[in-house]
Amino acid sequence: MVGFDTSDDACVYRISGDLAMIQTVDFFPPMVDDPYLFGQIAACNALSDVYAMGGEPKLALNLLCVTSCLGKEVVGEILRGGADKALEAGCTISGGHTIEDPVPKYGLSVTGFAHPSEILRNTGARQGDVVVLTKPLGTGILLTALKADFIEMEQCREMFALMATLNAAAAQAARGLAVHACTDITGFGLLGHLYEMASGGDVTIRIQAGRLPLLPHAQEMAAMGMVPGGAYRNLEYVKPYLAVSPQVSRELLDIAGDPQTSGGLCFALPEEDARRLVQRLARRNIPAWVVGDVTAASSSVLELMT
Repeated sequence: MVGFDTSDDACVYRISGDLAMIQTVDFFPPMVDDPYLFGQIAACNALSDVYAMGGEPKLALNLLCVTSCLGKEVVGEILRGGADKALEAGCTISGGHTIEDPVPKYGLSVTGFAHPSEILRNTGARQGDVVVLTKPLGTGILLTALKADFIEMEQCREMFALMATLNAAAAQAARGLAVHACTDITGFGLLGHLYEMASGGDVTIRIQAGRLPLLPHAQEMAAMGMVPGGAYRNLEYVKPYLAVSPQVSRELLDIAGDPQTSGGLCFALPEEDARRLVQRLARRNIPAWVVGDVTAASSSVLELMT
């Protein structure tokens, strides 16, 4: 049903008339010193692809790369973090594979399921839709600042809590609404993922920079130059398709291109359903933001406005 032709979040294979299988994989090196937290974040990031496709994760395999000098207790804490998040998601870790590697890495290969009619794709946004985002931006910038000792660990607590939060509630809140497109915001940054959404639907997506939800200290750190190289690569990739208002600050542009780890879901849906989605999430104490809208295709695939 879904392959790699549209750069979607996962592959989808129809098993029967009422059952589709979603398959994805994701793993990366540690971005935090706490092995348990790292395991949680890596698992959330991998599970997120299934939620972005409208499915429920059910089975997962551990993917672990470790050095021979990494202690068993540390490895155990990484796996425990991943196992706890999988359990919270109702997903069974049924095994995995470990190799020796000089750079530790961890993640999951995840299998999820959904009714074929409930599969969401990153294409299909329609003129008149609005764009809703469920987690604030800035993880790449704050992680860069943390590594450079420009910010304290305590100032990143909210970020780490959000990175270790499943996108399950956001996905469940969207059930029954007319979601035309959905993706999770990860390594390509907000603009990179929205480019995929817009180009796949032959529309233009306009983002209001002033409406973008930001993690505490993200704009401050961006203004100080704590911007990861991945953000510049993302911005260079979308540059031919992006129109930026002269009033948009450089730091907000950098944040819009900032690669996210375990970011939120981004939905394109009609304005009335977007209002319902935000209300449903608010009842669960989950914030969500309308950050832009979808218009007829113009000379630019993406517009970042004030």
